[in-house]
Amino acid sequence: MRVSRMMLVTLRDVPADAEIVSHQLLLRAGYIKRVTSGIYAYLPLMLRVLQKINSIVREEINATGALETLLPQLQPAELWEKTGRWNSYTAGEGIMFHLKDRQGRKLGIGPTHEEIITTIAKETIHSYKQLPVILYQIQSKFRDEIRPRFGLMRSREFIMKDAYSFHSNEDDLGKTYTCMDIAYKKIFSRCGLKTVPVDADSGAIGGAASQEFMATAEAGEDLIMISSNRDYAANQEKAISIPKRPKPLPTGNTSIINTPNQSTIDELCSSNKFDPSQIIKVIIFIAKEENGGLQPLLISLRGDQKLNEVKIVNTLHNKLGINVIDLYPITIDEIRNQGLCEFPFGYLGPDLDDKYLLGAKTWKNKFLRIADHTATKLKLFICGSNKENHHVTHMSWDKLGGIPLSVDIRKAEVGDLCVHDQTQTLSSIRGIEVGHIFQLGRKYSDSLDAKYTNESGGQESFWMGCYGIGISRLAQAVIEQNHDENGIIWPISIAPYEIIISIANTKDKTQTKLGEELYNKLIKLGIEVLLDDRKERAGVKFKDADLLGIPWRIVVGREAEFNKIELFERSSRNTTLMIVDDAIKKLSSEIPSKRS
Repeated sequence: MRVSRMMLVTLRDVPADAEIVSHQLLLRAGYIKRVTSGIYAYLPLMLRVLQKINSIVREEINATGALETLLPQLQPAELWEKTGRWNSYTAGEGIMFHLKDRQGRKLGIGPTHEEIITTIAKETIHSYKQLPVILYQIQSKFRDEIRPRFGLMRSREFIMKDAYSFHSNEDDLGKTYTCMDIAYKKIFSRCGLKTVPVDADSGAIGGAASQEFMATAEAGEDLIMISSNRDYAANQEKAISIPKRPKPLPTGNTSIINTPNQSTIDELCSSNKFDPSQIIKVIIFIAKEENGGLQPLLISLRGDQKLNEVKIVNTLHNKLGINVIDLYPITIDEIRNQGLCEFPFGYLGPDLDDKYLLGAKTWKNKFLRIADHTATKLKLFICGSNKENHHVTHMSWDKLGGIPLSVDIRKAEVGDLCVHDQTQTLSSIRGIEVGHIFQLGRKYSDSLDAKYTNESGGQESFWMGCYGIGISRLAQAVIEQNHDENGIIWPISIAPYEIIISIANTKDKTQTKLGEELYNKLIKLGIEVLLDDRKERAGVKFKDADLLGIPWRIVVGREAEFNKIELFERSSRNTTLMIVDDAIKKLSSEIPSKRS
């Protein structure tokens, strides 16, 4: 391909709306073009990158025995209503684009395809003899992100590989899950991406177990907690740990103390020489249930700990069978809108009376009381008295009427001990999620009555797995890990072209002739070549070549009359003056070996 025919437009200035380096470089190098917020066009160079990633993905996923398919992007609402996901995906801050057709039927534009694929399995797989089955697709997905940003990292339309497996038993599901884990690691390695597999929350997809693959990068939106020896890693939403020991409260009698204008942990500690680990803080959240109910939560935490809202949602679902579609802290305005008197914020105790909820317009009139393990393990503690400007010291759970539901609802923090090896401490790194695998169990097959006939002739629900890779996000994550001040540095396996030939002076017939000869010879050898034949200054061509990130550059310049060229390697920035035939031999032997 000739650069003069590529409609290539590069930018010297950083686009104002691009916050991270990879997004900036994709725009500056002309790989993508913003159409509107969170929606991008993939231009010719970018499409070549995506096609190469897709090829690697297909090779590795096909090797697992998976079958490629293509599912409809428009999905009927009734399938999602059967699994209970329609409201959570479309109401409030739900991420599904949805519409009605001319007959008034509700449709969703697919953010994911569990409902569709399970229905297809229900109608086509009837016997255990047909199992296991793995189906996958590579297509665009649509999610109405609240805040699209970072280019292809969090866009509203993106390319994804999603696979779904169906099994007759849990052990077989586990084998495929492990097989996908291995395949994913190969895919990311072949794409030149460094990833860390981490324990993850299953979120709205659901299921018993899940693992994310994180590309380590400072620009990552996810915080990963990782042990010193790197044997344990988990997304902070999922991470568990052993916190620092609390400072014991000296023996004493229970008493109420005056704490004027001491409504925060810091104020209470600085005024009374308390340690935050001796205090129980109480916060109130509202859980919006799938059925529309609004349940007030009275949550107790040790004063030096932070609440993990994802763990709260999971606790409500797993321990109490409550499906939550939204969770938010209570506000004074909401209290007033409910027609209630104001709560003693800053002085709340774990025994706050349900009378504060009486007369609420839409809230349930009883608190659901939940406490973190770090709070319930304190024998004596300081807490609010439920009276403004007063706290209680040397309180115990017995005196409060007993321990509420005790669960892990705290965020793991840097410096905590690893639960699997207490000689190891946790640190944090940032990551970009590029892949996620789930053991769904029977969540969707039960909801959609998707069954098969087992060996005994009975009917059983399928065991299912789900496995996703963000193709377009992966491409940008590679840039986040592979760039310098001059531009992108593509790994050769997914680079749009393997070599760019830059003719320094197109007016020089010797240079032009040699450049053309090299171009044709390399193409015949099966090497992907760009020929920069533009009537531009050599410096412009070199800057563009660096920006584009093509792995090798051949500079045809003044030495052309001696049948010599400069061979430049983008990753190392090493330049070698070589005889043309020697350069061709080097490239034809080296490039094929690094493609995959």
